[in-house]
This record gives sequence, C-alpha cells and structure tokens, in this order.
Amino acid sequence: MTETATATPDSEHRGFVAWLPAALRPFALLARFDRPIGWQLLYWPCAWAVLLAGGLTSDWPLLLWFALGSMAMRGSGCVYNDIVDRDLDASVARTRSRPLPSGAVTLRAAWVWLVLLSLIGLIVLIQLTPFAAAVAVASLALVAAYPFMKRITWWPQAWLGIVFSWGVLVGWTAVTGRADPAMWLLYAGSMAWVIGYDTIYALQDVEDDALIGVRSSARALGGRVREGVALFYALALALWSGAFWLIRPDPLALVALAPAAVHLLWQVVTLDPADGAGALTRFRSNRFTGLLVALACLVVGL
Repeated sequence: MTETATATPDSEHRGFVAWLPAALRPFALLARFDRPIGWQLLYWPCAWAVLLAGGLTSDWPLLLWFALGSMAMRGSGCVYNDIVDRDLDASVARTRSRPLPSGAVTLRAAWVWLVLLSLIGLIVLIQLTPFAAAVAVASLALVAAYPFMKRITWWPQAWLGIVFSWGVLVGWTAVTGRADPAMWLLYAGSMAWVIGYDTIYALQDVEDDALIGVRSSARALGGRVREGVALFYALALALWSGAFWLIRPDPLALVALAPAAVHLLWQVVTLDPADGAGALTRFRSNRFTGLLVALACLVVGL
C-alpha cells in the first residue's frame, strides 16, 4: 500500500458539501453526499432493468424516482454502516475521520438522520407497483446484515453484490410486473460486476484490515487479485450477454456491450494491487461502466 493511498481520507469537504453550513456538513459527509459514486453505482442496475425491459417510453419517470431513491437509500445505508462500524472505523487510517468516529456527529443524531433518509426512500417506494414495492422491501433484511459480513466471511463483496444489484429486480418488476429469465441474468451479471469493482475498492484497506481482522475478497485473493477481478468482470459480461440474447436473439445485440467490455478490460490491465490511489481511480471509473451498460440496455430494449 502506498503512502498516498494510506493518507487519502474517506470523508472530504468536496462539491456542494463545502457550501453547506458547518452544522450540516458532518451529516452530509455521514451520508457520503460528497462521494456520489456510491449512489451512482446503486442507481445503474435500476436503470438497466427499466431500459432493457423496454420501459423508456412507458415508464420513464421511474428513472428519476430511482435516482432519488438511490441517493436516499445509499445515504441511509452509509449512516447505518457507520453506526455499526464506528469502532472499526476508528482503527483504520482512511476512515477514522468519518463523522461518527471523529465525534463530529453523535450516535443519537446519526440514528435520527438515518430515519429521515429512510422516509425519503419511503416516498419513492410508494411510486412503485405493489409487486415492485414488495420486492424492494424484501431487500431490507439483506441490507441490514451487510455491515456484519466482513466479520464472518472472506467475501463480503458477494453480499454487497446481492444488495447493490437489487435494483435490477425492482426496476424490472416495476416495468413488467413479472420476473423474467432475462431479469435474473441481468441481476447475476450485476452481482459479478459489483464483486469485481468492490474487490478493487478493498485494495485500499488490505493492510489495516489485516491488522484489525476484517475480511475481504482482496485479502482472500492475495496475489491473484487482478485475475480474480478479471474473472468476475468476464462473468458479468457473459451474463449480461445472455440477458440481451433473451430479449433480442441477434449477434448485433451483443455488440452493444463492446464499449463496456473495453472499459472493464482497461481496469484489469492497468490495475496495480499495490497502488491504493490507482485502485480508487479504477473503482470510481465504474460510473462509466454503468453508463455504457445502460446505453447498451437502451439500444437492445428499444
């Protein structure tokens, strides 16, 4: 781990957060509003499902509602995760500046903030069909369990894949009212993608995680991280291709995924597991992967 990567703080006063009153700024940081990459990665699977299911013309408002829901639910997830991990975060160089371990936000205030963000998520929930809303609610137990996975399994990234890909199930059922085989392939592909990019993200913390006993796929893969990420990205592309084929059995439909494939290949080829700052850059570049896959879903879905 390089010195630069170790010193990179996890909470930063960036973007609109810097313009907020001082009293509100810690709450924005607690919800990671300074780091939009999180809600973007949560949003893209929702958008893929709407677009591939052919919902652009009939259900386009869902794309806006899912954007708001992704911001709110990612924020509430971060608050909940920090409440659970506040002692661990205080032991890790990258996370000890977060509002809870640093004392900028009290535990009670964090719980109140969590409830407020969840209420915004509830507003989005009532915009869905009853079936899609039930699918969304079914994810809450999985979300609540996620912060504990790093303590009991070497693959918490797989659990994150289950949670962060759930938007595929919600978006698809919101448009079609049913669970189709193509939906499950799109969902499984998203899971593999999440495992890949979150393994890259975990490279920043391998040294601190080893010291405090936190498990991750980056630690489990050891010196074969690049090969592991390549495998998960390849699996994601194969599963997405299967979903596309079920919607449009035409080889040209698979070509739509070529830009995303090239971008994922760049991540793997240029990944240096010892360079934490470089790993963070490649992790963040997955916002463009999400966009490229969304464009592919748009083409095939239409």
